[in-house]
Amino acid sequence: MSATTSPAPRRSFGLLITLLVLIAIAVLYFLVVLNWSYASGERAGWVQKLSKKGWVCKTWEGELALVSLPGSTPEKFAFTIWDDAVADQINKVMGKRVALHYEQKVGLPTSCFGETRYYVTGVRVQDDIPLAPGVVVPGQSSPLPASVPAPHPSAPASAASAP
Repeated sequence: MSATTSPAPRRSFGLLITLLVLIAIAVLYFLVVLNWSYASGERAGWVQKLSKKGWVCKTWEGELALVSLPGSTPEKFAFTIWDDAVADQINKVMGKRVALHYEQKVGLPTSCFGETRYYVTGVRVQDDIPLAPGVVVPGQSSPLPASVPAPHPSAPASAASAP
């Protein structure tokens, strides 16, 4: 009697190899996307919202108010934080003008990695707000100057010397 091998073990072995190759490709894709940044930079403003969100995958989601000129409507920059230590640093400086260093990631397929593409990796407190060369608005940590403004040139001399 001759032994014949059935094609079922070969077919299941081929299916297993195909499945392992697909899993390896998916893992490699996620490793590349998570470690590669499309862009990186800094944005400065005031953090006005920071909360930990998510049903299963909890991430810190925040909003930075960017103000280009005093009195103008602030533009909002939405961001995500993965690292709890960075979120703690931002919570400590809430209400101060800060610069957030971020990396922009593209290609992440679900919102489990965060609601935005901008992932904050660091924070730095900004003390002064430069409006133009030589014109600076002091930040919250800087005291206001204690100088008395000079009288207007068209004001009479007696008004300038009055207390």
